[in-house]
Amino acid sequence: MSQWKQIQQLEIRLLEHVDYLYDDNFPMDIRQGLAGWIESQDWDSAVNDESMASVLFTNLLSQLEKVRSQEQNFLQRHNMKIIQQQLQRKYTTNPTSMARVISTCLREERRLLSSACTQEQGALEKSLQNSVAFERQKNMDNRVGIIRGSVQLMDQVVKCIEDMQDDFDFCYKTLQSRESSDRTSETMKQEVTRLQEMLNRLDFKRKEILSKMDVVIKEINDLMSSQLSPELQDWKRRQQIAAIGGPVLTGLEQLQSWFTVTAQSLFQIKRQLDKLGELVVKVTYESDPIPLQKPQLEERVKYLIYHLIKSSFVVEKQPCMPTHPQKPLIIKTGVQFTTKVRLLVKLPEVDYQLKVKTTFDKDLPPGRVRQFFILTNNTKVMDIEDYSNGCLSVEFRHLQLKEKKYINGTKGNEGLLSVTEELHSLSFEACFTVQGLTIDLETCSLPLVVISNVSQLPGGWASVMWYNLLTDEPRNLAFFGNPPRAGWTQLSEVLSWQFSTFAGRGLNKEQLAMLGEKLLGQHASCSDYQVSWSKFAKENIPGKPFSFWMWLDSILELIKKHLLPVWNENYIMGFVSKEMERVLLKAREPGTFLLRFSESHLGGITFTWVEHGENGDVKFNSVEPYTKNRLSALPFADIIRDYKVITDGVVPENPLKFLYPDIPKDEAFGRLYNSQPSKVHPYIPSTLIPISEMRSSASSTPRSCPSPEPPMTPGEFDMLSENLCFDIDTVSSNHNEKQTSVTVIKGTDYGAVWSFTPGVFRIF
Repeated sequence: MSQWKQIQQLEIRLLEHVDYLYDDNFPMDIRQGLAGWIESQDWDSAVNDESMASVLFTNLLSQLEKVRSQEQNFLQRHNMKIIQQQLQRKYTTNPTSMARVISTCLREERRLLSSACTQEQGALEKSLQNSVAFERQKNMDNRVGIIRGSVQLMDQVVKCIEDMQDDFDFCYKTLQSRESSDRTSETMKQEVTRLQEMLNRLDFKRKEILSKMDVVIKEINDLMSSQLSPELQDWKRRQQIAAIGGPVLTGLEQLQSWFTVTAQSLFQIKRQLDKLGELVVKVTYESDPIPLQKPQLEERVKYLIYHLIKSSFVVEKQPCMPTHPQKPLIIKTGVQFTTKVRLLVKLPEVDYQLKVKTTFDKDLPPGRVRQFFILTNNTKVMDIEDYSNGCLSVEFRHLQLKEKKYINGTKGNEGLLSVTEELHSLSFEACFTVQGLTIDLETCSLPLVVISNVSQLPGGWASVMWYNLLTDEPRNLAFFGNPPRAGWTQLSEVLSWQFSTFAGRGLNKEQLAMLGEKLLGQHASCSDYQVSWSKFAKENIPGKPFSFWMWLDSILELIKKHLLPVWNENYIMGFVSKEMERVLLKAREPGTFLLRFSESHLGGITFTWVEHGENGDVKFNSVEPYTKNRLSALPFADIIRDYKVITDGVVPENPLKFLYPDIPKDEAFGRLYNSQPSKVHPYIPSTLIPISEMRSSASSTPRSCPSPEPPMTPGEFDMLSENLCFDIDTVSSNHNEKQTSVTVIKGTDYGAVWSFTPGVFRIF
């Protein structure tokens, strides 16, 4: 079943979030019409490869044209044509943006499917997707609409006042033009009385409109403080959560609509006040309310416009290196990174080009020594994007950092904080004048980690996660001077997000429970246990030369690069202790095996199988973990298919029969087998076979680091050659003995002691 069909079967709660994913940047009509084709393309790679993105964009347009030509419904054909034209305008010059949008949508779909499979959302995700939030947004739409309607009605009132004043002015001037002899007549007195009544009605209307303006301005002020500002802060918080793998950030278009409508209402009120000022020049009188109240109302409107526009200047895309799109807020010196800022208000007019200047580390904390500067052009002009509904934005695509050098030629050293704990910020500034009002704009990115080597990337990402999980402060650069603790419930949810983001499937309750045991030990049963930053990322696991996060990050990298198909099929149990492994396998059929990640190696995966002896003894055998170096030579599914064991002269056989609990091996992994013998003429076809040699040991005490066993004896070699029906390529040892080309690796089981010599034979 395609991913899109699975999405359509989700419950309404999750489908509402899917609805927010698709807008004019990537319409749902395309997702529906090209579902199979879209899912078969490598959009993740295209994000960092402009030529690949360009090819995919061209192919997408061709696919869309093909679907459109086959569509029978005229209206649908017309709509698809409009969509095709919109895509061409948006992405022809920047196809990687399209690839990024589609990649993000597909990744979020996978995360939602993963969430549905686990049948439970974490507390953070629930807080971002609850029904209260949707109701709040509906209320906001309604309130903004009421304000807009009220302002439009005030326009009509101002027009009515203008007409009434024109009538009064005409009658007044007509009366003044009469001869002085006529001014004492009865008719004249009646006209004066009528004129006074007109003035009274005019005065009433002036007071009425000023009163309505006062009410609407108060309503806008309340809207901004009680709803609009909190909604903006909520969006910024969701941006933080999305940055560390949480739900994809949505809602900016909606937020922009609220800001723009509110700003338009304020600008309209300002024009109405200006119009009232013009009317006063023509007609005024004693106790005229306009000169008394207009200045105060104008100041309030200007104040609201200033703060509304100032707060609408946001970082739409946090700084990110294109080479690591899923790890934003980490910048490597000498490597280009991108960022984007947007003004959420559609301005009626700007007196000149709005230039945005970027500054790095504008205000450093006391004692900070390491300093950086932007090597490339740091000023750009904001422009109107077609799909942003007329709002101004600017994207910096080629920023680059360089560390400052000092007089003695050495670089700064922070001392107490590591490089990955040292936080920096990127500031954005602009200034412009709109309708006579000068506004200074300033915003900044979330705190950044600056590294000089890719080996610092895991530590940097740990800092980014910890900061954005635990605080909503936009610029607390001294955060790691005294980092707060994280509750395990929160932290475990974020760790699961890492797997759904980088590996396509999050962690279930059992896997998270095992991670809790690994990190918390005896406190694992306490869901509210507070984990320290040091324990998570700095202190080594007892008895190991690495921290908990380094161990987990190495597993993520292994899955992403070598185990993705097996992981997404849910065949890797992954996080299970050796003791639990024995409990699970003990009562299973001989040859039942499970896959778990190594607890003693960084980025290693192993399989353990169970055997039953003739006397009823149960034996557990584990192969030494496969790491990225060995998995680069042979896919993991093929290793499981071809794995052989030689035991004391017995014919080599594959001991792996059933994937836990009872799935036949080929039924589970059959469709994942992908390596075939080479058929390059004139060579004899060859394949790679992983083989372990197991020999009984006289000792009953496991050895932690057994030394390599001797190579095969000539008899074993001849037996292997005969039974495999191949000639085996041979090499000479230092003793000039004939032996197989084996990579020697050692391992120990959990019952009797065995020595393993897993290797890869090239069979010719």
